[in-house]
Order: sequence, then structure tokens, then C-alpha cells
Amino acid sequence: MNPDGELEPLPGQLILPGMPYPGPEPGAGQAVLPGLEDLRDPEPVSDPELAAVAAELTALDCDGARMAAAIRGALDMLLDGQHTGRYRWEQLHKTEKTHAGTLVEIALARSLRLADGTALDYTIAGVDVDCKFSHRLGGWMIPPEGDGQLMLLVQASDEDGTWSAGLVRAAPEHLSPAGNRDGKRALNDRGRAAVCWLHHRAALQENALIRLPERDVAAIFACSSGQQRVNELFRRAQRMRVSRTVVATVAMQDDYMKRVRDGGGARDQLRAEGIVIFGDYAGDQLLASALDLPRPGPGEFVSARLVRRSVRPDGGGHDRYARSIRLGGGDWLLASPTDPAEPAPALPR
Repeated sequence: MNPDGELEPLPGQLILPGMPYPGPEPGAGQAVLPGLEDLRDPEPVSDPELAAVAAELTALDCDGARMAAAIRGALDMLLDGQHTGRYRWEQLHKTEKTHAGTLVEIALARSLRLADGTALDYTIAGVDVDCKFSHRLGGWMIPPEGDGQLMLLVQASDEDGTWSAGLVRAAPEHLSPAGNRDGKRALNDRGRAAVCWLHHRAALQENALIRLPERDVAAIFACSSGQQRVNELFRRAQRMRVSRTVVATVAMQDDYMKRVRDGGGARDQLRAEGIVIFGDYAGDQLLASALDLPRPGPGEFVSARLVRRSVRPDGGGHDRYARSIRLGGGDWLLASPTDPAEPAPALPR
């Protein structure tokens, strides 16, 4: 109770109707540093257009699967591994990196069936929206014609294995004061904090060549023929998802899928070493999951070396509860480095 006989609120207590508001005492609190006056307790800004665009994009692709596939496809098209053998962003020329934004913009428009914009890239929920891509999170550059407009910001990195997409209004308070020689400006701290994320650091389809140690990648590309390179890929990238794009990058041939299939491909040639290659067939997916391997998605493969349970020296010992699958009348487990190599049975088709 204060000297006037009024109750004072307890620390952290809500101010109820009829209770006095405890204003700050003169001189209390830290003084605001010069230049930071406009950062004090900003009021939330309502942007109905941004909210409408966010709702429309969420309705079109609630889990982000279509956006992720479009971004992955654009990056793969840019790398063109089937004809160049490239698999890293750093292997691109500067002009190619500049072209990445256009490929991502087109891929998203096709995947989500977005209408062309009047002055910008898209019309979404009746609003003009510009699309900007950056390999680095926060690296977007906003051109002068984008000032005050809605931006769909997209970022993806194979090295991190993630992608992001968000919306922001390119308002003056969200942009750096100085631009480059083309007048493009980056988001400032306030602008980056204002991004409305639709998907933030979501998983990008894995690029197995980036996940493998450099010595393994060098060994793969050291093989003289496309078939030998594909065989070496599945020897060294075991228990990992391997996409068709990675197979094409390694094979560098028009008929790269032939290098995987039964009938003379890696499936046949590696079976003698006990290595099986699971694909995106429903039966293969179930078998891979039963062994606790990554489940191959559309256009993906997972290789693994198997061993019969009866081959293990301890028989019914520590591997009694190990996951196994029934193939060719026997029980097969994932092989350990010490297990002897033996031919594996063919996967059922």
C-alpha cells in the first residue's frame, strides 16, 4: 500500500480495472543509447497482404514438400552433374550462381502453379510478390523496384542440408541504408527479424556426395567407366540415401539408370559382395525400414551389405534381437566390418 492508501501491484501482477498503473520513477531504468530510440518496444505491425499471401502459400503446400522438391530440382539443374560431374555450389561459375535465383523462381511457379505478377514475379492472393534466392541465409539483395513490396525469400544449402522460405515487406526500416552499385540493398537486423517464416531450416534432399568423406568421393571419380563409378558409389555410400541425380553425376552417361538396375548393373555386380540396393519400390521400402535403414523416397536408393544370421560366430548370442529380413529362405542382418563377405540373395520383384 502506498502513502495515498492505494494498493500497489505485486511484481509481475496484471493491472486489473480500477488499479493504478505504476509508472516509472523519474530517473529509473537505463537510458536509451543514441540512435536506438526507434528500437524501444516496437508495436507489432499488421500487414494483411503478407498474412493473405502466407495463408495462400500454406494452403498450396502445407508441409513444404512441393517447394523443397522445386528448390532441389533447380539446384540440380544448375549443377548439371550428369554432363559436368559437379555436385557442390562452389564448383559453379559466378554467372551461374547469379542465374540460380531465376531457376528457383521458375521452379516454384511451376510447382505451386503461381500466376505471373503485374510488376513482380508472382501474383499470390491478389498481391504482387517478388522472389529472391540466396545460397546464404540472410544474403538476399532487394532491388530498387522491390522497395515497399512483398518478398518471398528463399534460401538453400547442400552443405547444411537445409532450405528456408519466408515473407517480408521490403519497407525502408527493414533495409540497409546503403546499397551496392546496382542500388540493391540487404535486409538489416530489423528486416531479418521481421521475416515471417513459412519453413525455416527444413531438410533438403540429401546430396550423398557432399556427406561422403573427400577420399571416398575421390575414389569414386577415379574409376575409369561409368559403371565402375556407380559400383564404387554404392560400396562407399552404404546406409545413405542416394538420389538419381547423384547416380547421374557419377555415371555421367545418358543411360545412367541402367548402371543401377538388375540385368548387369550395380545390383547384379555388387550382390556377390553381399551388397543389396533398395529402391523406391514399396517392397524395398518395407525391407529397408525393417533393417532400420533410411527409407528410400521417390527416385532414391539405399545400399547395405548383408550377412546371414547363421554366419555370425555367436549364433543366437548378441544378434538374437538384431533386426533381420527374410530373403531366399534365410534371415539376413546388416553386416558389420568384421563379418565375412558372402553373396546376397536378389530382392523380390
